[in-house]
Amino acid sequence: MENVNNRIQKAFQNHKAFIPFITVGDPDIDTTKDVVRAAVAAGADLIELGIPFSDPTAEGPVIMEADIRALKAGTTTEKVFQLTKELRQEFPEVALVYMTYANVVYHYGIQRFSERASDAGIDGLILPDVPLEERGEFDGILSQYGIDLISMVAPTSENRIAEIVKDAKGFIYIVSSLGVTGTRSAITTDIGKLVGVIRENSSIPCAVGFGISNPEQAAKMAALSDGAIVGSAVMKLIAANGKKAAKPVGAFIQEMAEAVHQA
Repeated sequence: MENVNNRIQKAFQNHKAFIPFITVGDPDIDTTKDVVRAAVAAGADLIELGIPFSDPTAEGPVIMEADIRALKAGTTTEKVFQLTKELRQEFPEVALVYMTYANVVYHYGIQRFSERASDAGIDGLILPDVPLEERGEFDGILSQYGIDLISMVAPTSENRIAEIVKDAKGFIYIVSSLGVTGTRSAITTDIGKLVGVIRENSSIPCAVGFGISNPEQAAKMAALSDGAIVGSAVMKLIAANGKKAAKPVGAFIQEMAEAVHQA
């Protein structure tokens, strides 16, 4: 199996990266597998897999409801690992990262979680509720298993950006808007300014997420950075289509990926 970090690098290599977020287990594990297959076929460069959690503090109603449906369907962290392993065998070159909360990792045990995630073939981990000061206890162990702890930069990070990104790995997740995840009619943050500060302090790619819901927004954000991350718009399609979500999600991702790749 190729070096895990290379997969994240390759996602950004030939063009801007399109990154969909998918809550694992909504409405069930089999549908998630079909949706990921459709996303890869449609041109997604990196897949962000959400491990469902009962109290996802950074999430708006769309992803929160997806988490609730996934948990009700019996999705566990163990089942997420199993699915990831199957996806990794099917897609040896596609970058896969988890998005979840510190509690999920603590509950499992950082060492055990890292070991299982690495064995499943995961490349990175996003923990939105872990501040810079607490990253060390996760990062030290994750890095032993070749997993990148992805750094997040928000509009409120201004004076701390240099510190946040100086040792960043994988890619940097730029939070475009204050508040929780969800689609927005307009993104008013000065993304170009945030990217400028990041570029002065880090050479790794950065992608913009939170609030992107159409190809025009995705292309605009990708033009300012190295990629676009879309979650709520994908999960809305899954909520509306249930077990038949793969086809409409694939069509949406193709449209978004094309817009981002041309940015």
